[in-house]
Amino acid sequence: MAGSSVQKARFGWINSRVVRKVEIRPEYNIIVTEGTKTEPYYFEGFQEKINQKYRGRIELKIYGEGRNTLSLLKKAVEYVRDSGNVIKHVWIVYDKDDFPDDKFNETAFICAGLSNENITYHAIWSNECVELWFLLHFEYFNKKVSRAHYFPILSGYLKKLTGKEYTKNRKDMFEVLYPRMDAAILNAKKLKKTHKSALPSERAPGTEVYKLVEYLKKYI
Repeated sequence: MAGSSVQKARFGWINSRVVRKVEIRPEYNIIVTEGTKTEPYYFEGFQEKINQKYRGRIELKIYGEGRNTLSLLKKAVEYVRDSGNVIKHVWIVYDKDDFPDDKFNETAFICAGLSNENITYHAIWSNECVELWFLLHFEYFNKKVSRAHYFPILSGYLKKLTGKEYTKNRKDMFEVLYPRMDAAILNAKKLKKTHKSALPSERAPGTEVYKLVEYLKKYI
């Protein structure tokens, strides 16, 4: 009995029914985007929420609309080289738009080649455009159409939800879409399974944005 009492005294803290989770801080990340408004406004929502809890862990770099996909990647590599932080994840966010297929595909291949045990480069492309990712918050969409077709469909949903149509410079997309995020991730994964080809240029419609969102979502 005495021994039992000693054990309880020594290890009584283990008996607590409340198991506290070990908080894992996010590694240093940069999100590099070609767009000057649409993608930055959206990802700023994640950045603000995460950095409130984990100061400076998410950086957002904008290198100009229309920049070639490969030069966008080059700017990201230069930034990592000059950064004072040990960056573990680099997320290159870009659209297919009118970029040639070979350049669009090559960016993804180079990202894979640059990645190692110390740093991972992620090719976060959308074919045709990031508006596909937005639309997947409302429905599973698997029609190969030009990017212009996404706008009226997306506007229809947003007008019912917010009273405003979709425009590329809307600053509230993160807040509006956040409650439907899990549905969008599931739809994007389902869409990915329909494509037999591994080439990004042949996966239309398709988007890898869900990978970045799924990663960031853990820390909100």
